[in-house]
Amino acid sequence: MLQVAVNSAKEAGADVTLVNLSDYSLPLYDQDLESNSGVPDNAKQLKELFFANHGLLLACPEYNSSITPLLKNTLDWVSRPSSADEAPLAAYRGKVAGLLSASPGGFGGLRGLRHVREILSNIGVLVTPSQFSLSQANTAFCEHGHLRVEKQQTMLANCVEQLVRTTAAVSSADET
Repeated sequence: MLQVAVNSAKEAGADVTLVNLSDYSLPLYDQDLESNSGVPDNAKQLKELFFANHGLLLACPEYNSSITPLLKNTLDWVSRPSSADEAPLAAYRGKVAGLLSASPGGFGGLRGLRHVREILSNIGVLVTPSQFSLSQANTAFCEHGHLRVEKQQTMLANCVEQLVRTTAAVSSADET
């Protein structure tokens, strides 16, 4: 699903940086660990990617009706200042996020997106109103990787386009 969304973002005019969080191994966030060892290098690298991009398109699996530990841990580490002159949550300021989920179940990951939306909103990210959840994801794609149901493709594209438009508007307003 993410590749379909990335293609939609590019068609809408976005520059896309694809990030797989599992490529950035991080210890579980622990403030004592941070005090003793500082912010891990992988968290700093991810933070630089956040600083370099205005919008975030998050494809979120759902684990037990909630956010994945990998995403929550990443959000926590990236929120931490890497230097004395960096404000907390600086990597999230002025960011816009769009949310996607897919699941073989009937809810399509929708329950987990509610938690992701709440966390992102609480750390200052503007989350677009529309989101896309794909149920029965294990059978939703054809052999070429496209969604079988055109209405789903349209809904996904509309969600991504809303993110691209909102990000452009917020970025433009921040520059003035």
